[in-house]
Amino acid sequence: MPPKTKSRRVRLIVIGVVLLLVAGIAFGSYWSVATVRASLPQTTGTLQLKGLSGPVQVKRDGSGVPQIYADTPQDLFRAQGYVQAQDRFYEMDVRRHLTAGRLSEMFGSGQVETDAFLRTLGWRRVAQTEYDDKLSQTTKDYLQAYSDGVNAYLAGHKGADLSVEYAALQLTNDYTPEKWTPVDSVAWLKAMAWDLRGNMQDEIDRALLTSRLNAKQIASLYPTYPYKQHKPIVDTGTVNTVTGAYEPPNSTTSGASGDTSGTGTGTGTGTNADTGTGTGTGTDAGTGTTVDEAAGSLQSQLASLSGTLDQIPALLGPNGNGIGSNSWVVAGDHTTTGKPLLANDPHLAPQMPSLWYQMGLHCTTVSEACPFDVAGYTFSGMPGVVIGHNQSIAWGMTNLGADVTDLYLEKLSDDSYLYNGKQVPLGTRQETIKVAGGADRTITVRTTNNGPVVSDRSSELLKVGDRAPVPNSAPDRGDGYAISLRWTALDASNTMDAVFKLDTATDWNQFRAAARDFAVPSQNLIYADNKGAKGHIGYQAPGRIPVRAKGYDGTYPAPGWDPKYHWGANGEKWIPFDAMPWEYDPPRGYIVTANQAVVDERYPYLLTKDWGYGTRSQRINDLIQSKIKDGGLVSMDDMQKMQSDNSSEIAKLLVPVLLKIDIKNDKDDYVRNAQKLLETWDYNQDADSAAAAYFNAVWRNTLKLAFGNKLPKELRPKGQCLTVPAIDRSGPVDDLSGKSKLVRECGQRDADQAQPDGGDRWFEVVRSIIDEPDNPWWTTSPTAFFDKDSGKPRTTRDELLAQAMKDARYELTAKLGKNIDTWSWGRLHQLTLRNQTLGTGGPAVVRWLLNRGPWNLGGGEAAVDATGWNAAGGYEVVWVPSMRMVVSLDDFDKSRWINLTGASGHAYSAHYSDQTTKWAKGELLPWAFTQRSVDASTEDTLALTP
Repeated sequence: MPPKTKSRRVRLIVIGVVLLLVAGIAFGSYWSVATVRASLPQTTGTLQLKGLSGPVQVKRDGSGVPQIYADTPQDLFRAQGYVQAQDRFYEMDVRRHLTAGRLSEMFGSGQVETDAFLRTLGWRRVAQTEYDDKLSQTTKDYLQAYSDGVNAYLAGHKGADLSVEYAALQLTNDYTPEKWTPVDSVAWLKAMAWDLRGNMQDEIDRALLTSRLNAKQIASLYPTYPYKQHKPIVDTGTVNTVTGAYEPPNSTTSGASGDTSGTGTGTGTGTNADTGTGTGTGTDAGTGTTVDEAAGSLQSQLASLSGTLDQIPALLGPNGNGIGSNSWVVAGDHTTTGKPLLANDPHLAPQMPSLWYQMGLHCTTVSEACPFDVAGYTFSGMPGVVIGHNQSIAWGMTNLGADVTDLYLEKLSDDSYLYNGKQVPLGTRQETIKVAGGADRTITVRTTNNGPVVSDRSSELLKVGDRAPVPNSAPDRGDGYAISLRWTALDASNTMDAVFKLDTATDWNQFRAAARDFAVPSQNLIYADNKGAKGHIGYQAPGRIPVRAKGYDGTYPAPGWDPKYHWGANGEKWIPFDAMPWEYDPPRGYIVTANQAVVDERYPYLLTKDWGYGTRSQRINDLIQSKIKDGGLVSMDDMQKMQSDNSSEIAKLLVPVLLKIDIKNDKDDYVRNAQKLLETWDYNQDADSAAAAYFNAVWRNTLKLAFGNKLPKELRPKGQCLTVPAIDRSGPVDDLSGKSKLVRECGQRDADQAQPDGGDRWFEVVRSIIDEPDNPWWTTSPTAFFDKDSGKPRTTRDELLAQAMKDARYELTAKLGKNIDTWSWGRLHQLTLRNQTLGTGGPAVVRWLLNRGPWNLGGGEAAVDATGWNAAGGYEVVWVPSMRMVVSLDDFDKSRWINLTGASGHAYSAHYSDQTTKWAKGELLPWAFTQRSVDASTEDTLALTP
């Protein structure tokens, strides 16, 4: 729940908790102790579980991680539901209220707007359609068994017996959890797809930038992908013009599915490069309208939409440049074990408890009737394992970053919208939002053929389109256009089937068959198996990715009334799975995916114009190459060490320049002493490094001076107020007075969403101008930047960098003290794990009860150890490697793993945060898999009986 929209009811809950926890009365003391202990689950002995066909064993290791053994899949998933409810039901309950747009039922009127937007998107409705019409009967049976297990736990537990949060809710709310349903599990996939939805924020930000910057300036802030410096995932391949299948170059095809064969060769003429502007700054070259003309139409409306969208995934974390992952796999020819090694660490927002839940699911006897022998990471509330390994293969995931969303301008008229020259009736439905402690609210959801009309959730959005970049033949703007959202996840799919197929796949063919069903979110899937003498490695890009109109690249809103902008207008609606990039045993001997470009410009389909820029991926490539050159081999320890690599790639570019800066008027070498820290720095961002602290402060201040102070207020962080020239690019005439008008503007964006965020896009922006000392971006004064005749001097690169070094010295003196010998990066760069509802606000006592930390961390933005921070907002950690694993295909019992927090969601369980300190140090835990190894590591055994 977004902390800024806390309801009065939640505030009352918090007050109630404080009264009971700190009041000096006997009842208050009894409540606090009894309540936090009441929900701790039974993990030993025997329990009856209704519906089981036979006995089930739940074996937990010293970290509380469960391994479940059963004779049938139904018993296995029934037990999984029961065990996850034991550990994490409150988290599960909040998640299903989020996906259904029902947060107001738990937390009151402060969540009505969030619920209204989620109802408009209709996640739950789509999930229901998937369950009814798309999923296999086998998957439905597994989902029902899981739900039965959850409900068996609910039947015997209420209020404080479920979790301490329910005791707090019951103080002022009569809320009682409903039974779990299979659709509750399916709907969580929509939330994850939203968190990884691609470039929607970039699409909005580009439009917001038009209020202050011209097309050329905007293009310079979104450089093209640096293919020469940063390798894509897949070496240049082709799409066969005869079969339509993607053909990797020089990949081994033995064991590959039949659809990879073909006799022709494709030419691969580029990713729509001949149809767009080539810079990502235009909508359609044939529209006759410039970006400048779009400013007035979208700026304020999209600012409102941006704020609304940012609130929706608040339980998941910020959506932006850092939300990604690392994964890589090394072939057996290059490992010390002789079989592949596979590593994965997805980057998501830090949460308490962690987004992930570790567990193993084992059929007592693996057979066709009971095919599961799998362990890894899953989500509380979902059956199966999402990332991990079984007895034959291992797999990992990173965000592919495909552009799977488009905003459409819609011309509405009463109860219809314009499409292809005709008025088409709007789809409408009524939604009732129940509110704890308040009256029900009813909303009307309107839809076009492109999707839900999201502008109905904001009064400002009703004015959209005053001067939109649309063809000259566009309909009369009237009071403005509405905005609808087209998103692949709103089309029903059978992604849930893919989860169980991955869990039971035993070779490359079966793995690809599972990937074929993995529609959303679109992920990079890496693969390894233990077949043959050396095993095999592979990569598959799955996902439902739209085929857009020729000339439209998805970087700006499109005219919804024009059929040529409709997905599938050219005949194909989705990129065919057979044409999606893949690799199998590539000659280089390893595969790296870390949100870089999947393919180069010659790939004939448009996946996105907004790749991550490949800083992390290239660092991983370089680390692997440094090990395997001249016949070297990669070990498990090497893989683990790579995950903790915290080298700053931007520092390698910028520090040599900084060391040449002559700091003038530097009394007592105040700044020079800080500058000296960089002379012997090895570029590693260790938690105890003073040099890393200073450099990152210089980087933050460089970005602020060069770019941040010139961005519109809608992108700058809240609390940052500047006096800047008044620029209105939406106006029809120029100001001919000859004088710059100055206005006071304050930032409007949350700190973890503001720009410039310091990610690797900004690395490339700075790289592009570092050798241009007189580039206008190096001007410190916004007035001089926007008006060269203002009388304000324009500064050079070295002058701006000198100022950034001074500002960084003063900033760190204020934060860390005057003595630079006491500075450390970890003191600036701290991680606090917060309960995502009652732990995100309110009095300190409640935060103390539910939250943990801080931890001083190393790592940083765009490092392999991606402890991300937003340079515009501060140094606090806002996304992290949410788990880490390294899998040995030679001996699964030699694999290693760790979670961000612990197995339990109960605030005073021994396993609430017991893995975090080890995680912060880069340590991994042993990962037992075979029954003999599991038995040896078991500390608690619970027998579930019919």
